[in-house]
Amino acid sequence: MKIISVINSKGGVGKTTSSANIGACLSMQNYKVLLVDLDHQSNLTQSFNIESEKTIYGLLKEEYDLDTIIISPNLHIIPSEKKLAELEVELAAKMAREFFLRKKLQDFKGEYDFIIIDCSPSVGLLTVNALSACNHVLIPLQAQYLAMEGVKSLTETLAEVKNNLNEELEVLGVIITMYNRRRVLNREVATEIEKHYPIFETFIRENIALAEAPAAGKDIFTYSPTSHGAKDYENLTFELLKELS
Repeated sequence: MKIISVINSKGGVGKTTSSANIGACLSMQNYKVLLVDLDHQSNLTQSFNIESEKTIYGLLKEEYDLDTIIISPNLHIIPSEKKLAELEVELAAKMAREFFLRKKLQDFKGEYDFIIIDCSPSVGLLTVNALSACNHVLIPLQAQYLAMEGVKSLTETLAEVKNNLNEELEVLGVIITMYNRRRVLNREVATEIEKHYPIFETFIRENIALAEAPAAGKDIFTYSPTSHGAKDYENLTFELLKELS
């Protein structure tokens, strides 16, 4: 079972879009995939029009065991809710507070090929939980300078988690999102970030269908299978599988 955290300390960079569509594409390749919404804004949950009284909040508080919600036969989700924002304070005084998520995800061992964690746009205790639980990290990055600064700020956190909490942690690479090759700035940012992290060859191009799909409660492959967005995320997922093989 491969556990992947999708993380960036800046919002609006395509983190949830990448989590949803990589997960959907993997499920289409007959892999069993579990999505985990670890953001109190619940964007991943909303992207699939999921409503549930049982969420990751109650699971981590050990209020109940959680049955995952089925999106499709090979794609399931653990939803989130606004109360998750309170959990960082509630866990702060707990022993082994960095490992609550790892412990819970082990309950799903053997059920899934991939678990994809959509992290919040911050580097707090919940994000540290995600990094402690996963094997691999994906970093979506909008090709803008301010977004690049958000990636650089992750470097210290990733190093600390790897050295102190999870020696298996590995950055698979940066996913360049909202890319327009005609913009000099986009190309410059991609060149600069490559000095710090590996970059996937597949860039996710600007595509209105990627913004429309969550409003329809669908992944890009269901919403617009012939779009640039669907093609880009398909190519990215195959590249990811090659990297993990």
